[in-house]
Amino acid sequence: MARNVLYPLYQLGNPQLRVFRTNFFIQLVRPGMAQPEDTVQFRIPMEMTRVDLRSYLERIYNVPVAAVRTRVQHGSSRRRDYRNVRIKKPDSKVAYVQLAHGQTFTFPDLFPEKKRPEGSSADEDLRDQVLEDQRRRQSCDPRRGGVPGWFGL
Repeated sequence: MARNVLYPLYQLGNPQLRVFRTNFFIQLVRPGMAQPEDTVQFRIPMEMTRVDLRSYLERIYNVPVAAVRTRVQHGSSRRRDYRNVRIKKPDSKVAYVQLAHGQTFTFPDLFPEKKRPEGSSADEDLRDQVLEDQRRRQSCDPRRGGVPGWFGL
């Protein structure tokens, strides 16, 4: 009786020096609530276990891990399509990684706020932004070919 078993291809060389790429993609997530500085939140695939995540972080990124906690985030099913059939978002797994003693992580500030000149306040910045939005809305759209904005289809 023949089985359809797929064995990995033999490769020459020292197996300890081979580099294996993972089948998983993990995503660093900004936490919605305040968390301790030594805790990092990830969105991971449903098939990935806490042991997989721990070895992934320690071996690939050299991050010392003290503990890993996981939970399944159920996808919402509130939306309905044009046939009034419920549309369910896929479930996802969330992992909370506690770093080793003395290690901390702060989420990077990718978009720092602009520094205001001396003497200006947040109210003035908000007013300038509203005025700019009004000017942008009132300007003519070159794609409409001179047709006024109130004449919509």
